[in-house]
Amino acid sequence: MKRSHLAPIIGTGLLFASNGAMFASLLPWYPTLMREWGLTESVFGFIVACFALGSILSSAAPAPIVRHFGPLKTVAIGTILMAVVLSLGGATLTGGLTLALLLFVIGFVDPIVDVAQNVVAVRVQDNVGFSIMSSVHASWSLGAAAGGAVATLAVGHLDMAWYLLIASVVATIVAGIGCILVGEVPDQKTQEESESRGNWAILWLVLPIVVVAISGTAVEEVANNWAALMAAQIAGVPVAESGVALTLMLAAQCVGRFLGDPMINRWGRDTVARFGGVLIAGGTVAAMLSTGELGLFAGLAAAGFGCATIVPSAFTAASKLPGISEGAGLTVVSWLMRIGFLATSPIIGLLATATSLRLALGILVVAGLTIVLLGGRLDASRD
Repeated sequence: MKRSHLAPIIGTGLLFASNGAMFASLLPWYPTLMREWGLTESVFGFIVACFALGSILSSAAPAPIVRHFGPLKTVAIGTILMAVVLSLGGATLTGGLTLALLLFVIGFVDPIVDVAQNVVAVRVQDNVGFSIMSSVHASWSLGAAAGGAVATLAVGHLDMAWYLLIASVVATIVAGIGCILVGEVPDQKTQEESESRGNWAILWLVLPIVVVAISGTAVEEVANNWAALMAAQIAGVPVAESGVALTLMLAAQCVGRFLGDPMINRWGRDTVARFGGVLIAGGTVAAMLSTGELGLFAGLAAAGFGCATIVPSAFTAASKLPGISEGAGLTVVSWLMRIGFLATSPIIGLLATATSLRLALGILVVAGLTIVLLGGRLDASRD
C-alpha cells in the first residue's frame, strides 16, 4: 500500500465511524426514557419507526444534493446538521412525541450523509485500486459500538442533554478530521444506462434479494432499538447497564464485517450468508430460552455476527443482476430496505404488547431461516 493511499482510507473510515457513533450515543437512553414516560412496547415501536419514516421520505434527496455540493461537503454539512439536531433534541425531550420528532428529523438527514459517505468510499476505493468497502463499513460498526458503550457508562451518571451535546461535538470533530484526511475526492464520470427490463421485471428479480436484506436489517433494528430493553426485561440487567446488550451486538457485527471479506473470498457470499442465517436463528433461540445475562448476551452477539455480511452482499448481488443497471438494482433494494426498517419495530412492539418481549424476539428466528432459504440468490454477487 502506498503512503499516499493511507490517509484517504483512514479518513473515510473516520467518516463512517463518526456517523455510527453519533446516533448510537442516543440508543442506551431508551429504557430510561420508556420508564420515565411510561411508554408501552407498542407505542415505543411506533416512535422509533419515525427514524425509518424520515429515511423513506428523503430517499430521493441524496443524489441531487451530492451532485450539487459534492460528496465530501455533503458529509460535512449533514454531520453538522445531525449534531445540532441531536444536541437541541436532547435538551428538549419531554415525551414520546418529541422523541418521535427528533428521530424523524435525524432519519431524514441520515440517508443523505450515508449515501454521500458511500460515494466518498467508492471513489477512494477506485483511486487506490483495491477494496476498502468492508473495512469502512466495519468502521461504522466500530464507531456505533464505541458510541453505545460510552453512552451506556453515562446513563445514570450524566445528564442526557449534556452527554448528547458532548457526544455530538466529538463525532463532528472526528468527521472533520476524516474530511481533512480524505482530501479532494476525485470526480467520476457517470453515464446513463438503458434498462432491458421493465419495472415489474426489475422488481421480480430484486425481490428475493430485498427479502434477504430486510432479514439482515431486522437484526440491526433489534440491536438499535430493542437490545437494551431486552437485557433489562429478559435478563434483569439494571436499566443503567442494559446498553451493554446493544454494545455487544454492534461489536459482534463489527468483527463479522472485518472478517467478512476473507470469508466471502474463500466460500462465496451465498454460503457465508446462509451460515449467518444459521447464527441469527440459533443465537436468537438461545437468547429466547435464556434465564440470565450470559445466555442472552451470547445469543444476541451470535445474531449480530451473523448479520454482518448480509446487507453488503445483498447490495452487491443487486448491482450484478443481468439486464438491470447497477443503479436500478441498488435503488430498489435501498428503498425497499427502508420500508422494512419502518415496519420492523412496530411489529416487534405489537407482538411484545400482545405476548411478551421474549416471544417477540422470535421475529429474528424467522429472519435467520429466511436468509438460509434465500441466501442462494446472493450468488449473483460472485465475481
